[in-house]
Amino acid sequence: MNRPAKPEKHPTQPATTSWCVLGYRVALVRAREQNLAPDQREELREAGIPHEVPRPAETQSFTIPNVTAQIPGLDLHAEYAPDRSGGDFFDFVHIGSRVCFLLADIAGSRAETEPIAAATQAAFRPAAADLVCPADANLMESTELLVQAVNHALMGAARGIHFAPTFVGCYDLSLGVLAYVNAGGQTAMLRDSEGTRPLPNIGMPLGLFTHLTFDASMQAFEPGAKLLVVTKGVIDTPRGHAPFGPQRVLDHVEQTPAASATDLCRTILASAATYEKRPRFHLGRTHLREDRTALAMVRSN
Repeated sequence: MNRPAKPEKHPTQPATTSWCVLGYRVALVRAREQNLAPDQREELREAGIPHEVPRPAETQSFTIPNVTAQIPGLDLHAEYAPDRSGGDFFDFVHIGSRVCFLLADIAGSRAETEPIAAATQAAFRPAAADLVCPADANLMESTELLVQAVNHALMGAARGIHFAPTFVGCYDLSLGVLAYVNAGGQTAMLRDSEGTRPLPNIGMPLGLFTHLTFDASMQAFEPGAKLLVVTKGVIDTPRGHAPFGPQRVLDHVEQTPAASATDLCRTILASAATYEKRPRFHLGRTHLREDRTALAMVRSN
C-alpha cells in the first residue's frame, strides 16, 4: 500500500529586525489620514523623533530617557533602583497637548531584555507621535492602537512569546483626562478628591498574543491628583516570606498627599528597600533580585 508523500518541510526563515517595527506599521494603517501639522512635525524633529517608519537595523541601542519630564502643569517622574539588572524600563513622548508614557517589566535578565526594550522604544516613540499626539486624534482609540503597536514590536524583537506587564498612559493636558491600558496588572494607585484607590481595569500582559486587542480606560485627572505605578519587584520585595504588597503602596500614596512625583518615587523605593530582609543563606541556588521601578504623575494645582 502506497503511503501519501509527506509534505516537504521548508526551513524556518530567520527573524529579522524588521519585525521590530511591524506593530508600528500595522497601527499606522488606521492613522494615514491623520496628518500632522507643520508645527507638530517641527516638534518631532526637535525632540529627535522620526515621523516616518524607522528602517530595520541590525542592532538597536536602548536609551534611558531623562527620568523627569519637564511639562508645564504636569510633574512626571520615574525612578529606577540603583541595582537595576532586569527588564524594567520607562519612556515618554510629549508633543503639543498630549503626553504618552509607559512603564514595562520585561521578563528576563538585563542582557536578554535590553534588545527587546530597544525595539519596543523604537516603535513606541514614533507611534505615539503619529497616533496619539495629533490634537484631533481620539484619545481612547489612539491609545489602544499605540499599545497594539508596542505589543507587536515587543514580540517581534523577542521572536515569540515574552511576558511583559506594561502600563501605558496617554494624558491630554488641555482636558485633564488620562487614557490608559494596564496590561498585566502593574500596581497603580490614584489619589484625588475622591480618596486613594487602585486604578481599575486590568488587561492581559504584553508579549503573549500578536493579535490581541486592548481596551483603554479613561480617568479624569483633576488638579492635585497623583498617580503612582510600581513594578512587580517593589510589590514582591520580601521580608522573610511576607512581600511588601500593594496595600503598602496605597498607604504610601495616601499618607504623602503633598509629595512631588520625584518624592513619591524615591520614598516608595526607599520604603521597599527598608522593608526588605532576606535570609542570610540560600541553599543550592543564587537569588536574583528583581528590578524595582516607580513612576509617578502629579497634576499641578
